[in-house]
Amino acid sequence: MKAIGYYTPGSIDRDDALLDLDIPAPVAGPRDLIVRVKAISVNPADTQFRASAVPPEGTAKILGWDAAGIVEAVGSDVTLFAVGDEVSYAGDMTRPGANAELHAVDERIVGRKPRTLGWAEAAAMPLTSLTAWELLFDRLRVPYGEGRGEGTLLVINGAGGVGSILIQIARKLTGLTVIATASRPETIEWVQQMGAHHVIDHHKPLDEELARIGIPEVDYVAGLTGTERHLPILPKIIAPQGHLAMIDNAKHFDIVGLKRKSITVSWELMFTRAAYQTDDMIAQHEILEEVSALLDQGVLRTTLTQRDSPINAANLKRMHAIAESGRAIGKLVLADF
Repeated sequence: MKAIGYYTPGSIDRDDALLDLDIPAPVAGPRDLIVRVKAISVNPADTQFRASAVPPEGTAKILGWDAAGIVEAVGSDVTLFAVGDEVSYAGDMTRPGANAELHAVDERIVGRKPRTLGWAEAAAMPLTSLTAWELLFDRLRVPYGEGRGEGTLLVINGAGGVGSILIQIARKLTGLTVIATASRPETIEWVQQMGAHHVIDHHKPLDEELARIGIPEVDYVAGLTGTERHLPILPKIIAPQGHLAMIDNAKHFDIVGLKRKSITVSWELMFTRAAYQTDDMIAQHEILEEVSALLDQGVLRTTLTQRDSPINAANLKRMHAIAESGRAIGKLVLADF
């Protein structure tokens, strides 16, 4: 079957950074679905793995942690789905990714594709939706439900993939006042479309920007990009007994300065449940089912901003380069092999 992968990690500008490959089709484990992939999207995880993750010698690394497609076969113990079902999911970083015609994925981390969305629009949503949902409700422990949970949420990098859906979920499903950071006219407009109550510039001191809008302290901070750079100011802008949750990778992150205010610090990694086969792994199926329903109801909207076809190495390399540019808005998707 067709797939896209690499043998040697490194920068995206190399000729062999991503290659069109022909590899064996996957075989379903007991709880696996075999999905015929119709669309994939690109996330920072893809670019980070491609730059540094070394595959076993003589084998190719297949990336891809966002997909939408049709169930073509099921394992012996599958109960949630049947052949022919249309699904979307983010997958498991410990297994081969979805940049392939056929992909094996555990049913417990799969949801039904929103009926009202096309393949590309659906493929844009799983990883970022799971990350945003877990960050907001599992890590920050904000009460779920419209009008519930008072306070303020600061989303650092609101125009990225996670920020775009996190703003929507927080605005639609909680009672929080949502403040997003953005710096360019197009990203400011985008986060306002996503539902941010206020927008501040992350290239300026955050304390001064928050003071400008009359909110000197926030109860919750979602650190999506550059949290380490903002660390010196976080003790000042997070309220006593507030919460910080992060998804980005910091080389050093000394949180001693947050102790005086008893600020809770959490990490969010969407891959944890699948990687460790946690007892609550099926929660990701349930989250994706909820998000799918909310998309179909029009409560949430897809964050797709750029799409192309077909799914091949040349197009995927171009998407990786855009993702690494630091100027991408929303989600980047490829459809159709």
